[in-house]
Amino acid sequence: MTKITIVTDAWYPQVNGVVRSIENTNRELERMGIEVSMITPLDFSSVPCPTYPEIRLSVASYSAVARAIEKFGPTSVHIATEGPLGLLARRWCLKNKVSFSTSYHTRFPEYVAARFPIPIRWLRAFVRWFHNAGNGCMVATASLERELSKLGLRNLLRWSRGIDQALFRPQPLEAEPFGLQRPIFMTVSRLAVEKNLPAFLSLDLPGTKVVVGDGPERANLQRQFPDVHFLGMKTGEDLARAYAQADVFVFPSLTDTFGNTILEALASGVPVAAYPVTGPIDIIEEGSGAGALHPDLRQACLNALNCSRENARRLAEHYTWTAATRQFLDNVVTARGKRPPSLPSPSI
Repeated sequence: MTKITIVTDAWYPQVNGVVRSIENTNRELERMGIEVSMITPLDFSSVPCPTYPEIRLSVASYSAVARAIEKFGPTSVHIATEGPLGLLARRWCLKNKVSFSTSYHTRFPEYVAARFPIPIRWLRAFVRWFHNAGNGCMVATASLERELSKLGLRNLLRWSRGIDQALFRPQPLEAEPFGLQRPIFMTVSRLAVEKNLPAFLSLDLPGTKVVVGDGPERANLQRQFPDVHFLGMKTGEDLARAYAQADVFVFPSLTDTFGNTILEALASGVPVAAYPVTGPIDIIEEGSGAGALHPDLRQACLNALNCSRENARRLAEHYTWTAATRQFLDNVVTARGKRPPSLPSPSI
């Protein structure tokens, strides 16, 4: 029987793409009869992350993480993040000569460099050191695979994403959703510096700009952009209803590795406007009529107004969590069958 231990520093109460991806994957693995054990910050005491207190950093000992893994007795170990728990699980796997897989959810070097004065070449060396110790690093898209390969990451494996197409769906359009004038240009995001939200919020666009989400930058953004409507955090059916009322979904991030919210918007029948960068260029297929990519985000927004809601939904239907989870399972099995690599020292 396949038993998988998944180690992640990103977990509840955080709401982000990492958490949602693991949550949905776990649900599908359970349906497939796979037993999963989670090691998360909920299992340990924690401290707030400097500059981003909503993220909690686990204060865990090596022995505690080792006991958690050994008690479950997994056939495969997957390390989802490069944080404190990921480092301890990596150490255990190497010490015990256990093959393991990792995943690259976030542009870690850029994310850290945006908050701390650390040279990005050091952070990239750390990423190589961390992931190349494993037997497979899962990435969501072809463009990200090419990018990481150039940075020296090895054993890259594809793990796409899916979407709950029953929850996120087209719904009847209101004349003035939220009491606001159309067209509605909406983003759904964690309100944090790496999301590049001012690039969208500062645009001169017709209608109304709407933000769904919360985070450390919310107060600053509300002061800076008083004409923008901030609806706060929404989940479940409330989030699905909000998506469905947008005319265009705007994805201003330059650093995301995929963009789960893009799929949520498309499934809701909402065309997407974004920069032509990793994530959007892998999802918004050229000629699909489901969205618009342009180096000028305002132009992308205006072009997306002419895209079809039917085409957006049609594109989203290609993405299912069942297919994505089969990829994940194949990857952890592939990684398990490889011998642990020899480890060079990280070069800066």
